[in-house]
Amino acid sequence: MTALGLASRREADEWIAAGWVRVDGELAVLGQRVGPDARIEVDPAARQEQAKQVTILLHKPIGYVSGQAEDGYEPASVLVKSATHWKDDPSGLKYHAGHARGLAPAGRLDIDSTGLLVLTQDGRVAKLLIGEESKVEKEYLVRVEYHGQASPMKDFPEQDLALLNHGLELDGVQLKPAKVSWINEDQLRFVLREGRKRQIRRMCELVGLKVVGLKRVRIGRINLGHLPAGQWRYLAPWERFD
Repeated sequence: MTALGLASRREADEWIAAGWVRVDGELAVLGQRVGPDARIEVDPAARQEQAKQVTILLHKPIGYVSGQAEDGYEPASVLVKSATHWKDDPSGLKYHAGHARGLAPAGRLDIDSTGLLVLTQDGRVAKLLIGEESKVEKEYLVRVEYHGQASPMKDFPEQDLALLNHGLELDGVQLKPAKVSWINEDQLRFVLREGRKRQIRRMCELVGLKVVGLKRVRIGRINLGHLPAGQWRYLAPWERFD
């Protein structure tokens, strides 16, 4: 296929694995040898699928970094493969290896945090979620301790909760207003419209709280839902973040 100019070697392998290539009318198999007179046909779906830019919704587990590998930790993108594609993905899209190439994280999620991470091949999605003008909300569930207490809600000062909502600075810059409220005795709900490095953990430190668990459950209109940890699904054609 490469010699005939039909595809690169990598593309040819992917198309054969996806069942998009026939040799003399029969499905091709990887490593198959063919003669110079063989009739090779490529399903038009191969090029149509190749041209699509996909956006992946991943439930990132603890222990993976959002972007490039660092300090011996793998990037979350290594989890985007056929074996971890959620069986209940509502999009109806079929995975092929090209969907795992060129994925960039649209926002960060710390190595010790879990939850919804967006990986995309589409620069428009990245700009919407992390561009300077982005107004898309991100929602987090944050488990905290206060001065060693595992159930801090009743003792945490109201004025400090008000500061979490608005009034704190990081690195000399005032933070945008947030929505922060208790949802049970040891868990806060944060809704932010910005994503500074380790922002929630640093905000909590400023008012004496220690974060012991952090999970992102929503980005804009898209909820984590029942997506299992370590698995992923496609952003469906009818879904939007804003």
